[in-house]
Amino acid sequence: MVMVRHFSKSIKLLVCGILFVLNLHFAHTEVINKNVDRVLDLSTQLTKETLKITATDDAGKTFSKYQLGIPNELQAALSYINVKDSKKKDLKLQKEQKDDVTYYTVEFPKAATTQELVVELVFVKQLQPYPEEIKQSDKQLVKYNGLLYFFTPYKTSEQKTQVVLSSSNVIAYNQTKPYTLTGSKLKYGPYENVAAFNKEKLFVHYENQNPFMTVNRLERTIQISHWGNIAVEENIQITHSGAKLKGSFSRYEFQKDTRSGQSAVKSYKTMLPASAFGVYYRDSNGNISTSNMNVMREYVDLELRPRFPLFGGWKTQYTIGYNMPSFEYLFSEGSNYLLKMRLIDHIFDDMYVEEAVVKIILPEGCTGIKLKTPYPVERQEDGLTHTYLDTFGRPTITFTKKDVVENHISNFELTYNFSKVLLLQEPLLLISFVFLIFIVAIICKRLDFSISTHPHKE
Repeated sequence: MVMVRHFSKSIKLLVCGILFVLNLHFAHTEVINKNVDRVLDLSTQLTKETLKITATDDAGKTFSKYQLGIPNELQAALSYINVKDSKKKDLKLQKEQKDDVTYYTVEFPKAATTQELVVELVFVKQLQPYPEEIKQSDKQLVKYNGLLYFFTPYKTSEQKTQVVLSSSNVIAYNQTKPYTLTGSKLKYGPYENVAAFNKEKLFVHYENQNPFMTVNRLERTIQISHWGNIAVEENIQITHSGAKLKGSFSRYEFQKDTRSGQSAVKSYKTMLPASAFGVYYRDSNGNISTSNMNVMREYVDLELRPRFPLFGGWKTQYTIGYNMPSFEYLFSEGSNYLLKMRLIDHIFDDMYVEEAVVKIILPEGCTGIKLKTPYPVERQEDGLTHTYLDTFGRPTITFTKKDVVENHISNFELTYNFSKVLLLQEPLLLISFVFLIFIVAIICKRLDFSISTHPHKE
């Protein structure tokens, strides 16, 4: 009995010792940012941030998870985030909200004492025109308000930041030493031993004449035909979101002086798929002929010129459409079909779409519809679209996505089932309709519908 008690006491002491060692082990485990190279691109209407991070464990222990933190004031403007490892492979992210910070947990394929990752971020609406209104011949100035240091839950041993501007005309900026301004590049650092969750502000006031165009709403309709064609039509609403035009517009001054209306949008290029044909471009007044189309090897380059130059605060709305052969995007095996094509197309360089609405119209009789998108979207309730020679309507899938940028141009996958027998439905309906016309014509020919009467014989 005494030996059993002694043995149990020894077991308890051993367990306590193991727990103490484990606690001591984790207490000394601390991930830090050994080096951070940060590039902040402010040369367009978007804020593009690229981070090259080397993270290590201060105690020499291995780790496989890393957290990125975005404060709420920046999370509202975040449109796109992507993380790659040193081999340029995408890493999985898990989003979690805690207090006033949104955390993105990065999971590495293998645990190691040192991990390298590249983070790509795109923010919208961070560049504000200042002044908000300018005259037709004035230059457009904008200001940026952000963070000087990389916001992170870890301590950073060394950090460097490079700010890329669109012009060497810089009015004001942070002068946190060490810093250098050379042409249109502003360099900060290296800074050492930066504390975690540092929110020191960075501001830059500079000239930016690049187009500030916002697509307020994009309605994209994709209609699938099993007779070899895919029809795409886009209804686009655009606002020039740069500095508003102060005073009236002078066409004479605009054409005479090349410096007039430098921030106005005169034309822009849209890229369509290489197989696009039958392209049309119109607005509420009809077709717009002032456009040029060049067929390239990998895409169709379409230069669009609105009916009038777009100044700050001005709006325009137009429709663009085209056709594509279905064999490049629609694949089948028996009655199973797979549609794989871009969710959105390139509208203009450094585009920003506030809301994109994508509608996919499938042939009548499709069942078992499943949608797979490269990123989360808000799917609406499925409906029916009625067109010519339809009996009960074509299945229509609709989904929306807000704050879309060029990085979101990726393929979606739509699978469904369709019996090839249903391909005979429209030809049979058409034949029946023509046959019915002939029957009615024959009946009308043989019947006498005259209202004249024969004279009576006396």
